[in-house]
Formats: sequence, structure tokens, C-alpha cells
Amino acid sequence: MAKASELTFQNDMIRQLLANGWLLGKPEGYNRALALYEEDVLGFVKDTQDEHWQKFCALYPNDPEGKFVERVATQLNKADPNAANKAMRTFGTLGVLRHELRDRGTRFSLCQFKPEHELNPDTLARYKQNRLRVVPELVYSPWCSEEHEADTGVRAKKWRIDLVLFVNGLPIATLELKSEFKQAVQNAIKQYKTTRFAIDPATKKPEPLLTFKRGALVHFAVSQYEVYMATRLEGDETFFLPFNKGTAEGGAGNDVPSDINQYATDYLWNEVLLPDNLLNILARYVHLQIEEKEDWEGRKYKKETLIFPRYHQWDVVSKLVNAARSEGPGHKYLIQHSAGSGKSNSIAWSAHQLSALHTADGNKLFDSVIVVTDRTVLDDQLQETISQFTSVEGVVGRINREEGDGSKSEKLAAALEGSQPIIVVTIQTFPYVLKAIENSVSLKERHYVVIADEAHSSQTGSTARQLKEVLMIDGKGEEEELSTDDILDAAVASRRASSNLSSGLYRNAEKQNPGAVWPLAPTRRSAIENQ
Repeated sequence: MAKASELTFQNDMIRQLLANGWLLGKPEGYNRALALYEEDVLGFVKDTQDEHWQKFCALYPNDPEGKFVERVATQLNKADPNAANKAMRTFGTLGVLRHELRDRGTRFSLCQFKPEHELNPDTLARYKQNRLRVVPELVYSPWCSEEHEADTGVRAKKWRIDLVLFVNGLPIATLELKSEFKQAVQNAIKQYKTTRFAIDPATKKPEPLLTFKRGALVHFAVSQYEVYMATRLEGDETFFLPFNKGTAEGGAGNDVPSDINQYATDYLWNEVLLPDNLLNILARYVHLQIEEKEDWEGRKYKKETLIFPRYHQWDVVSKLVNAARSEGPGHKYLIQHSAGSGKSNSIAWSAHQLSALHTADGNKLFDSVIVVTDRTVLDDQLQETISQFTSVEGVVGRINREEGDGSKSEKLAAALEGSQPIIVVTIQTFPYVLKAIENSVSLKERHYVVIADEAHSSQTGSTARQLKEVLMIDGKGEEEELSTDDILDAAVASRRASSNLSSGLYRNAEKQNPGAVWPLAPTRRSAIENQ
């Protein structure tokens, strides 16, 4: 769209959000101390869980509504922004969205995510009652009132955030908007770094809305032309990542639309923030990642990062899952994903979501998802990431190459026969997976998807010779390398399993063929190409 004022930009965004199913909120409906939009917290619970709400009212007859929102806030406040602790993941905004809140025999869900199939009409009805609300020009600090100044002698500034997004009254995202007519998106980033503090500088007290894990999960800096995001506000140390689509020529940023009435960044609110898409991101993408770090003195410590998918990650995983859902088993896909752009997370999200796909009659679309990788870090990340999306134990099984052949074969057979949702194998083990499927009457009737990570090196020497024998590969010299593509193509071609086998190869975009459809390397974008 042609250059517009910030107010026009904001109003256009709000108008389109409302057209997409969002509700419009008012700043006075926001409880600054609790960082909750109370009307929606209570409304969702009353509309969807009346039996337990009546029990709660009987337990707290004097002020059940006040008691309930305080109980929710208590669960939010238990998230320690400075502690990297897996046991604490049921607290904070993400924890409250995903886990039940329990109190003296009552229990409540604060969000209903979309079920994997549509056979339960009650669950679908609750899903449709989720309340997504946008509140403009929100003064968020509980410490900026005259009463607080009278009590303490200090007062926070009345800073306002352009837009705050809530799901069932819980804060999900903040957005600072800047018009290119006056200011660039870098000014929105600067505003976050210099005026949006998790700890208020005047009162030295935490800001509930902006506290890591306890408040909004993601913060977007938005202009008409670019979007950046951060998941933790740390003043000047705040780290923003691009949230852009990239240009058709492979450049950074976004293409300027040919329609002068369209914004280059409208994919944010017309795609990513569509109610169904945002709820799916909250259910199946966002997670907390703990990494072990070392300071300059060699002391080890743990750092926790909240992972919100970047646009290219969300886009490619969505395309892969939707293609598998609509086309069914038996297809091959290529996913171009350049190094350093979060490929491991994309593989984890793909594996989890493909393993959970169901047909219209409620049956699983794939009996197992087989992830082929030689990276130990990916094994660990799969286990860690997927454990946050499901309470079921043993979703991911790893066929460890360090174990003896007998043990490995037994483990592989047990995983396949037991329809383990996700099975992680090495490239050397993969041909034996297909052999096991071919040699079993029951396994041949099942459906599988293979996700291959091209990060590992090609096979040479004795390993390559052994694989050639198993795969019946001819035409390659004794010393010639055997690439991941060679192994996967030959494995599938040499076995009668292709009709019930889908495959997706995650390839580094820098390695793509010159004639590839999407030249993506310069922008760290992803694409999916049906082979």
C-alpha cells in the first residue's frame, strides 16, 4: 500500500483482523495487575465448562469471579523468567494454555485447541468458542497509577502498546507499528529495546505483560514493508529475528504488492494471525528450548529460549502437512531449507504433526514417521520438543547405532510392529527399515512417512559398499560417494513399499540444483516442491 500514517495503518490492520474473526477490546477491560482481559477468561470458562464453574462458585460463594482470575494469575506468576526448568513448564502463559488449572476438585481448560479429527462434536463446539481479541492503544503497567505513586513515591510512565492480542483473556502477542512515511521498522525495534521493559526502570517492579514466559509470548515490530519478532524483552540485548517472506528474486524483506491497496506485511494478520492458524501455532509449534551455555570464565549455565516459528518455518511445515493430509500416502516432497534457519525445529514440527494426522473416519493417516538423520542433536531435540506438545510417553523412539546389530534389529522390529509414532534412524539403518517392512505381511499394509535430513555427510568406503549391496545399486565406481539422495531414492525404488510410503527430504538450499523452482538460499526461506 502507498505510504500511510501510523493511525491509518493500525486501523486497517484492526479492520482486517475483525473481518477474520477477531473481537475488538477496550483498554478499560484489561486488568493491568494480572495482565488478563478478565471478560474473556471468565466468559470462555463459563461458556464451555459450566459444571465445574458451578462447583467453583459453590466453593467460593463470595466472589467466585475475582477468585478465579486471581487463581489464573497465580498459575501465570509461578513461571520464573530466570530459571531454565522443565518441571516449571505447566506455569506461565504457554503452560496455562496447554495444561488444566485445578482447584479443590475443580479443573478448567483455558483454551481448546483443534482436535486431530472431527468425531467429537463437543470438543469441536468448545474449539469454536475460543475468544481471540485485539486491544489497541493499551496502557499496560500496573505501576503508573496515582494511587501507586501516593503509596510508594514513584510512578511508572504511561507507555502504550499499539496492539495487544489475547486468547481467552491470556496475553499472546504485542505489536508496535511504524509507518514508513515517518519511521522505519527499526524504530519499532528501538522502541521495544528502550521503552518496553520487563522490569519497570522507575519502580523496579516486573511488568506482568512483558515478563518472559509469564506475559505475552511474542513481540512483533511491524511496518508496511517488514516484520521482526522477539520472544524475550531484555532492553538493548533484546534479539529480534526477521519475520519476512522474502522476495521472489531471493532477496531479504518482502515484495511490494502490485495492488496499491495491499500492505506487503499483511500476511502477518491475514495468514499467521488467522484464528485457526494462531491457535495451531500455540498448540503445535511454540515451545521452550533449554540450552547449556558457557560463560567467558568457563562456567556452565542453562539458558531457556521460547521458540516461536519464523514465517518460513511455519509456511513450509504447513504446506507439507496439508499436502500429506489432502494427497495421502505415496508422495515425495523436497523441502529447501538453508543452513542456520531453524531446520531442526522444522523437522521436529513436521514429524510431530505428520504423526498426528487422522483421516475423516478417525484413523491415523501414517502408522509411523521415520526420521533419517545422523545428527545426535536432532535426536535429542525431537525428544525434547515433542514432549511439550503431548503428555503421552514414548512418542519418539531412537534406533541407536551404538548398540549391537541384534539389539538394533529387535528394537527396529518392535518399533515398527508397535506403530511407534516417530522412529529416528541413521542413514545406514534406513534401508533395513524398508527391508523389515517388505518382509512382514502386517507391516506392508501400513502407511509410513520418511523425513530425511540432508545434514549428514555422504557415505564412502566399506559403509557405501554395504549399502550398495542392500540397495542393489549399480553403476557407481568403487570409490564414488553415495549421497543421501542416492540412498533414499534407491531404497524406495528397490523395495515394493512406495505406494504406502511418503517421503520428505530437508535439503540445504545452498545445495539445490540450478534448475530448482525456488532459489531460496539468500533469504533463508523454505519451500516445498512435489517431486
